[in-house]
Amino acid sequence: MSEQQFLDEHSQLVFNVALRLTGNRSDAEDLAQDALIRALKALPRFRGDSKLSTWVYTITVNTWKNRVRAEKSRGFWKTISFGAFGNQDDDEPVYEPKGDDAPLDSELEKEGTATVVQKALLQLDADDRAIVVLREIEERSYGEIGEVLGLAEGTVKSRLFRARAKLKTLLDKVSA
Repeated sequence: MSEQQFLDEHSQLVFNVALRLTGNRSDAEDLAQDALIRALKALPRFRGDSKLSTWVYTITVNTWKNRVRAEKSRGFWKTISFGAFGNQDDDEPVYEPKGDDAPLDSELEKEGTATVVQKALLQLDADDRAIVVLREIEERSYGEIGEVLGLAEGTVKSRLFRARAKLKTLLDKVSA
């Protein structure tokens, strides 16, 4: 596979995961670029033990976790820009395309809900956020999440259960 083919097939996947993990477009672009560069450099060593997309997810999540650890160890954590989740800088949609028949108020309500969920998601710690993003947003299987995060399938299930409970608690606080 050529570098261009690899980028064509995986850059959007990497960016989408990065956007969900970081919460803003600027950090997602930086993370996606770093993850893709790492993946391209390591591509000749890819053994095929897992799907290529699983391997790319692993590199993306690990690159993000390394950044989180580095920023925390330097004694600061950036303020997350929640407004960056919309279509502000370009024409690329972040959310699924909207249907023509949906009433405007229901679309606004969906966007409001998505913003609230994203804010709550960003309050989870790195491990919980990664597992929720991979399962609930990226719709990866428990086995694939286990491969990406280096966990047994049973551990993935139990951690996901706890992460969902934390997320529900955060969301309940907002709706109360």
